[in-house]
Amino acid sequence: MRVGVLTGGGDCPGLNAVIRAVVRKGIQVYGYEFVGFRDGWRGPLEGDTTPLDVQAVRGILPRGGTILGSSRTNPIKIEGGVERIKDNLAGLGVDALIAIGGEDTLGVARQLHDRGVKVVGVPKTIDNDLNATDYTFGFDTAVNIAMEAIDRLHTTAESHHRALICEVMGRHAGWIALHAGMASGANVILIPEKPFDIEKVCGYVESRFQTKYAPIIVVAEGAHPVDGQMDVQTQELDAFGHVRLGGIGERLAAEIEKRTGKEARTTVLGHIQRGGTPTAFDRVLATRFGVHAIDAVHDGAYGKMVGLQGTEIVRVDLSAATDQLKTVPVQRYEEAEVFFG
Repeated sequence: MRVGVLTGGGDCPGLNAVIRAVVRKGIQVYGYEFVGFRDGWRGPLEGDTTPLDVQAVRGILPRGGTILGSSRTNPIKIEGGVERIKDNLAGLGVDALIAIGGEDTLGVARQLHDRGVKVVGVPKTIDNDLNATDYTFGFDTAVNIAMEAIDRLHTTAESHHRALICEVMGRHAGWIALHAGMASGANVILIPEKPFDIEKVCGYVESRFQTKYAPIIVVAEGAHPVDGQMDVQTQELDAFGHVRLGGIGERLAAEIEKRTGKEARTTVLGHIQRGGTPTAFDRVLATRFGVHAIDAVHDGAYGKMVGLQGTEIVRVDLSAATDQLKTVPVQRYEEAEVFFG
């Protein structure tokens, strides 16, 4: 049995832990052979591979990023892309594929499975927005990085009597903003799921200043006002049809200064949230996902994704994971609103 492994989409801490677990158990327990595909779906599309054995995965557990590389290549949008992948897999003697990625990567995996490719999915995204799993690995690390940054913003905000805005990732789902904001005692949290009223935000800012403390606002990159759209850096689309977001933090700072007369500054965490070593939670979750992913391959459970439900690792249909995004429920946001202002 020869199994291919790829990591697609944005990188995140924990990817290497999955690769390590898949290879270690696959070789030691099942006697499988592994091949790594470079740079996401580009690897099987172009037949670009690298050997994966026990020696190749030694020492990678605590490393961020991915030893296989990643990309946002979408073979579905390339003419003949699916057939090229099937031909390359056959030519390389690859019997099954483990795809580690988020909504876009697993969306391709689902379509490939529908067209006869034997594939198992592993959920990865710092946004935690995949359905059918309580958590994705990478999310906990991103939240902790954002929390530590916001903790530091508190002290400088109070020293200079400024309103400080921290812009975090979150295109359509505000999980990072919600968790990091609650954990760090932010005074306002703005998420894509609930368009905000700028006057209300400014009211929270002024209320905070009246307590002799400086306000901290955490905003997801996809958040937008009730009468406006998301801020974009460019109208150019990537291979999956996404525009590049960014700028809502600066827009908020300008409005707060204009409406309250208080100085406001923005910090955009950007790719800092993706980098560095994974937390213990993400290392353990990623390792468990890898172990159960190779079990799924051994059992012939193709077209499935491994997911976390409660404390158990389960198998769910790729369609259940990718049909719609898991966004922040109203009641979860209402819990955070208690502490606004």
